[in-house]
This record gives sequence, structure tokens and C-alpha cells, in this order.
Amino acid sequence: MSDLEDAMVTIIKVFHKYSGHKCNLKKAELKELINNEMGHFIMKIRENDILDELFEDLDQNRNLEIDFKEFIALIAMVTTSCHDLFTPSYHSH
Repeated sequence: MSDLEDAMVTIIKVFHKYSGHKCNLKKAELKELINNEMGHFIMKIRENDILDELFEDLDQNRNLEIDFKEFIALIAMVTTSCHDLFTPSYHSH
């Protein structure tokens, strides 16, 4: 598989590692996933207010769980925010 395909499989596996067979993340599982798997890109969530706000923003269907599609929105937001950190800068002289 290509690097991108490997990355996509990894995202799926990490989601299921925390969501289990039910394929949805509850608030505590989302917090654990972010704190364990995204610590270099997102500050660890310590405040419940921050977790509540993030969870509410992600939970588009308001079922009090984060499904894979909603989780991918988080991945897209964080990846977009971090893009500049990994973009080579080309300066004209």
C-alpha cells in the first residue's frame, strides 16, 4: 500500500481501538484518544469545558456519540491546522 493508504488504515484502526465494536466514541473515549494519540498536535484535554465544547462541535447529529464521519472532521481540522508545520518554505532570492 502507499503511504497515504497506510495512513488511512491507521486512522481507521485508531478510531476502532477507542470505539470498539459499537463504532462510536463517547466523550471519555474521545478524550482518551486525543490525549493518547494526538498529543503532539493538540494540547491534552484537562478541562471538561473544553471537552464539552469540542464534543458538541463534532457531534453533528446530536446523538451524544462521535461516529467515524464526525471523527474524520476532527482529523481534517487538525491536519489542516498543522499543515504549515510540514510545508517546505520556498523563498525567492
